[in-house]
Amino acid sequence: MNEALFTGPPVEVAPGAVHLPGRLDEPTQVDLVRRCRDWARGPAGMRRHTMPRGGTMSVRMVSLGWHWRPYSYSRTLPDGTPVRPFPVLLGDLAARAVRDAYGTPPSDDADPYDVALVNFYDTRARMGMHQDRDELSGEPVVSLSLGDTCVFRFGNTRTRTRPYTDVELRSGDLFVFGGPSRMAYHGVPRIRPGTAPRALGLEGRLNITIRASGLGN
Repeated sequence: MNEALFTGPPVEVAPGAVHLPGRLDEPTQVDLVRRCRDWARGPAGMRRHTMPRGGTMSVRMVSLGWHWRPYSYSRTLPDGTPVRPFPVLLGDLAARAVRDAYGTPPSDDADPYDVALVNFYDTRARMGMHQDRDELSGEPVVSLSLGDTCVFRFGNTRTRTRPYTDVELRSGDLFVFGGPSRMAYHGVPRIRPGTAPRALGLEGRLNITIRASGLGN
């Protein structure tokens, strides 16, 4: 993974929100898709969470490091099975993404990245506008995209509605949001089917969202 990121111009979408296009080369993308398939095999597999009001998410998800469910974290799955460990390579990738987005590495006293949500979008899946607010840490969120291109809607910190900016995230792109944009609403209103690189052997989109929970051990 040492050569996973290559140089490209960052694009500031909002203060603290930076799009890093084309940062993962094809061999790294292929490797990450393989790892995602392994992570999804168990013990929990990918699941569609039921929301508090009774709706079911269209996105399928598996958690690493901490198990996320609306709207909390735990160290075990609902059946008591321990969550799969958080991979060191994702923590390293997140730290480098933060460095590339902001020009400086995370500070020595920053909360460590310790949780990843692996989300799979088929052609019909969507993600409504929401905030990543279940963490105690204010460290930036790092998101990477694999497979089909999506429309990523990045909004404001006050409301789910306008103003927002739509950004196309392609396979290999990274997106980092922290600082004044850490609590911005964001979502995925659309997937563009058939746009995944052939080498990935993937129909749909995988998104790995890497976070610092701030929950300690």
